[in-house]
Amino acid sequence: MADTEQNLRDELERLRAENEELKKPRARGALTMKVSEKGALSVYGMGRFPVTLYKEQWQRLLGVADEIKKFIEENNDRLKAKE
Repeated sequence: MADTEQNLRDELERLRAENEELKKPRARGALTMKVSEKGALSVYGMGRFPVTLYKEQWQRLLGVADEIKKFIEENNDRLKAKE
């Protein structure tokens, strides 16, 4: 029973710390990251919702970063920028 109570206290403390972290003001445009409940990487600050992908998906996306940059340059006149 003592272990259960300690586990609950530990979880409560973890949640309080997470809550305080979420309350901190962030610089506009700042990106933050967190591991989701399902073990994926969520990036916050790109839009209203986080961008969440699993590790392999991020690695695949980062592997073609140069191609994405080139595509953006080649299609700059057709792409819109969010302000």
